[in-house]
Amino acid sequence: MADPTPVFDDLRAESDELDLLVAELSPEQWTLATPAPRWTIAHQIAHLAWTDRSALLAVTDEDAFRALVEKALAAPGSFVDEGAEDGARLPAAELLARWREGRTALDVALRGSPPGARFPWYGPPMSAASMANGRLMETWAHGQDVADALQATRAATDRLRHVVRIGVRARDFAFGVHGLSTPADEFRVELVGPSGDLWAYGPEEAPQRVTGPALDFCLLVTQRAHRADLALHADGPDADRWLDIAQAFAGPPGAGRPPKGDTTL
Repeated sequence: MADPTPVFDDLRAESDELDLLVAELSPEQWTLATPAPRWTIAHQIAHLAWTDRSALLAVTDEDAFRALVEKALAAPGSFVDEGAEDGARLPAAELLARWREGRTALDVALRGSPPGARFPWYGPPMSAASMANGRLMETWAHGQDVADALQATRAATDRLRHVVRIGVRARDFAFGVHGLSTPADEFRVELVGPSGDLWAYGPEEAPQRVTGPALDFCLLVTQRAHRADLALHADGPDADRWLDIAQAFAGPPGAGRPPKGDTTL
């Protein structure tokens, strides 16, 4: 069994980097609109705090987590927004403290979980490493929304490998959630990481493939940028279709982001 420590460490580093971006914001900056409709920077951090708490309950208190799932099933279209809205109403200092406490507690719980343990989630049960991987993906994606609101540029890091992995593995899910038949064969995915390394997935001889920068792939599968604004290339009709529908997150298809300069969407 692979050592999950690296993904735990990367999740901590990703969270700490976002923390540096928001720690010194003024009250007015916490209310800045982000690219997500109706969500401010406060909503973004509140959502991360809420999902960290959900993950902590999944790892430490299955009964309490089961109650959260029942609440989600009762209001599938609104429970995520409601959680973010509740947190966004808090004073900024309290919200920041709540996010820090929750993610620290989750880090401790994941590192202390028994080897091979699996925990309930809103989809299939997850290992500790998979739970951390998902939290890293969300932290990076919502951190991008915060950076966009602040007009800040974040340096891409090799932690994106975790986001890429989820995006590649979610290929069949993306087709299914759009009501499309799953491609019969694997694709070859070749992406250039921030350090210049080639990250490759799938059979080398696969006729259908996706190539480009890893950062652009991550922006695509988290739906933080439109395909038209990214340097990704697809060979083959199914691979080309995938780039139009790809998503690394669970749930229904997202609305995505319009192309830059397009105000009609």
